[in-house]
Amino acid sequence: MKNYRIILSGGGTGGHIYPAIAIANELKSRFPDAEFLFVGAKDRMEMEKVPQAGYKIKGLWISGIQRKLTRKNLSFPFKVVSSLLKARKIIKTFNPDVVIGTGGFASGPLLKMANMNNIPTLIQEQNSYPGITNKLLAKKANKICVAYDGLERFFPKDKIIKTGNPVRRGLLDIDAKAVEAKNFFDLKHGKYTLLVIGGSLGSRRINELIEKELDFFDTQNVQIIWQCGKLYFQQYKIYNNTQNVQVYEFLNNMDFAYAAADIIVSRAGASSVSELCIVGKPVIFIPSPNVAEDHQTKNAMAIVDKKAAMIIKEEDLDADFENKFSQLLASPEKQKELGQNIKKLALTNATKEIADEVEKLLK
Repeated sequence: MKNYRIILSGGGTGGHIYPAIAIANELKSRFPDAEFLFVGAKDRMEMEKVPQAGYKIKGLWISGIQRKLTRKNLSFPFKVVSSLLKARKIIKTFNPDVVIGTGGFASGPLLKMANMNNIPTLIQEQNSYPGITNKLLAKKANKICVAYDGLERFFPKDKIIKTGNPVRRGLLDIDAKAVEAKNFFDLKHGKYTLLVIGGSLGSRRINELIEKELDFFDTQNVQIIWQCGKLYFQQYKIYNNTQNVQVYEFLNNMDFAYAAADIIVSRAGASSVSELCIVGKPVIFIPSPNVAEDHQTKNAMAIVDKKAAMIIKEEDLDADFENKFSQLLASPEKQKELGQNIKKLALTNATKEIADEVEKLLK
């Protein structure tokens, strides 16, 4: 059997990194002798998270182009040229059998060079509205795995396969971990637990909300696991272990965090939405309004329209949050209904199906 060589590229946020790691893990279980290489953007979180998962990674000097005119944009053309040259060198030296892109800045130059060298490529698009990189790469890609319907507006229809988004393996059996998870976080059993996740880097607006509502949560007798994100940890760590609150920069044991939670407040990034469908707990989405084409609101509404989650827009938080949260807390029936409905939307075989498509390209 051939020892395959596989490159994966995705990064910038956990939403691009964890799908790439999940795909790599699945392929590794099928091809134990395969050699894997990740390519990311220098100084981004993939340079830390990928080695933690046990894979080698090389970094490109690349970033996104800022929408406003800034000095950072002046270096953008140089970064593009530099990263294309380095990507070409990586492709030449590693000589992969297939290249997989899960989005993020680094996947652009890498997949472009793979296409120029006639190496099969697969794109995994997580969102209901694709980013500019994947739209550009789609013309030359061999396969495009998506998580939402209606993406033939952006991609060639004959290349699209609806698989769902890859998620971390440990999420499929979280119900069995509830007691262990509460012990892990040193939480009180029989008391409601709120899990707050604002994305891997953190959400300023969600953090402001939680800080403002700490006394309210206290009156509701709710304990909190609060992932405030890398950018905000220094600011909010003062609340750690006060008023039944635990503050984390990042949650490495996400399966335990989900298992311990009774209610979840979350952004509506594509990977988070896919994970929350599998988790099957009541969710209040607070979509970020600062993303391309407002795709987080679209991601959230795809769930809310099926009576499977609640949504509060950022501009309505001060007026609506306490009211909606206390209504949900007071209604076990509503919690059960949301949890059951969101679980029906889960695409649990995504990682396996994407790996099947990669396998076809390898053969």
